[in-house]
Amino acid sequence: MVKQVVRCRWALHDPDYLKYHDEEWGVPVHDDRLLFEFLILEGAQAGLSWITILKKRGNYRKAFDNFNVKKIAAYNDNKILELLSNEGIVRNKLKINAAVQNANAFIKVQKEFGSFNKYIWQFISENQKRNFRHDLNEIPAKTKESDEMSKDLKKRGFKFVGSTICYAYMQAVGMVNDHTVDCFRFKELY
Repeated sequence: MVKQVVRCRWALHDPDYLKYHDEEWGVPVHDDRLLFEFLILEGAQAGLSWITILKKRGNYRKAFDNFNVKKIAAYNDNKILELLSNEGIVRNKLKINAAVQNANAFIKVQKEFGSFNKYIWQFISENQKRNFRHDLNEIPAKTKESDEMSKDLKKRGFKFVGSTICYAYMQAVGMVNDHTVDCFRFKELY
């Protein structure tokens, strides 16, 4: 008899979600380039569903120079106009401008802390916070830690970093393990 693999319910309705759930969501990320990518993608997701951004992720990587923070920090008006005409990404001027502003703020944090990784993981004392959620309804939209992260990021000039976005970011980069306890990934990441 074949044992059925149990996953978080949110990941079951789309193959892209399934792959993301099984391979990335909740896996601790310590690479600055990937931390920056998720920061920009989570900001782009504001007001939209994550699946919308996930399906455009490849387009974002091409449009935003594979999330090379130094290149993005140097984007000029012509590059922003190019991005605003790119149908493969969310063409929101505020979000695109925020990506450039966030790149500059990201570089400042790297200089101050040695890496963005060192800075961002301090909000949970540098170790993944393991939650024991039995149901998706138990997962909060934000927490005390995401409130603190949001406040500090905003103080440093970051945009599209409200507490709800920060908590989604924390989940995405594995700062928290919010896989439900019955999900096979919960134990793998524990």
